[in-house]
Amino acid sequence: MNRIALVICILLLGACARPADHASNDAPAQAKLDAGRQVYNFRCYYCHGYSGNARTLAATFISPAPRDFTAGDSARLKPQDIAAVVRHGRPGTAMPSFGRTLTDEEIDAVAAFVHDEFVRRRAENTRYHTAENGWPDHERYRSAFPFARGELPIDTPASDLSEEQLAGRRLFMSTCISCHDRSRVNDHGATWELQAVSYPPNRDACAGCHRYATALHGRTGLPPLHTAASAGPYDRHDHAPAIDGASERVARGEALFQKSCSFCHAADGTGRNWIGTFLEPHPRDLTTETFHQRTTPRSLIAAIRNGVPGSAMPAWKHVLKPDEVDAIAAYVLTAFRPRASADARR
Repeated sequence: MNRIALVICILLLGACARPADHASNDAPAQAKLDAGRQVYNFRCYYCHGYSGNARTLAATFISPAPRDFTAGDSARLKPQDIAAVVRHGRPGTAMPSFGRTLTDEEIDAVAAFVHDEFVRRRAENTRYHTAENGWPDHERYRSAFPFARGELPIDTPASDLSEEQLAGRRLFMSTCISCHDRSRVNDHGATWELQAVSYPPNRDACAGCHRYATALHGRTGLPPLHTAASAGPYDRHDHAPAIDGASERVARGEALFQKSCSFCHAADGTGRNWIGTFLEPHPRDLTTETFHQRTTPRSLIAAIRNGVPGSAMPAWKHVLKPDEVDAIAAYVLTAFRPRASADARR
């Protein structure tokens, strides 16, 4: 009997000791996950979502959509798979390379965090609507949650909604929709453009009506619509400079630049278009004397191929061929030489 009691005591003491040993062994792992969470919440959530499910407004504008780490097809992912994509990017998608932006330790940490938090545990990570973010007692808006989450389409007939749901839809439409967009609808309506922020812009989408309206205003003595004076502040930067006698290489570079680079750098190279003003730091102004004095063909090609650390400039080496990068560099150094007047760069 004493021998049995002794065995039980030893087992109990062993069980008590294991959590302490486990905690000490897990401390470095937990520190790594905490570091990865910080990287993710700073650099990754905008497209992949705070909870790793890619349910963000930005994700709706990206094709193919960002990876949903909580989906069934992500279950096979391993930390090293995630780290490889973070380090090298994913060709054919909006996922850039972070190899020159993050350290190896940060890449390993964020990969470990994503795998543990989303792939393995399907955890929630960090809520956005917290008191620290300026949302005290967010639960009082619960009636709007089904519309924000896409559980209820916002065009559901009023007769199919309860009084609480009707109040929630009014709240969503008056406040939440500014960030959540329309979330979910039954009827998408007419398609005017492929996407609201598609690029290059479909300049003829509204021409049918607006040309008629402009002509009508001219006949009635009203001021014409969409004149140069009434154009938006970014419109002037959506026009590429004319190049006389461009070589075949430069002409090819122009086509590639306007297709791939002008989205951020603007068609005129200033970076002062609509998208460029939202990026921080702003895209490099390719028209300044300083840029052309400090830039060589070799350094520009390297920046295009490898990206620019600390900026939104991704590496294009997995997207563009070497001769395409060379053509873009030739175009930039030819077309965006400093203008004769400072006014032309405003």
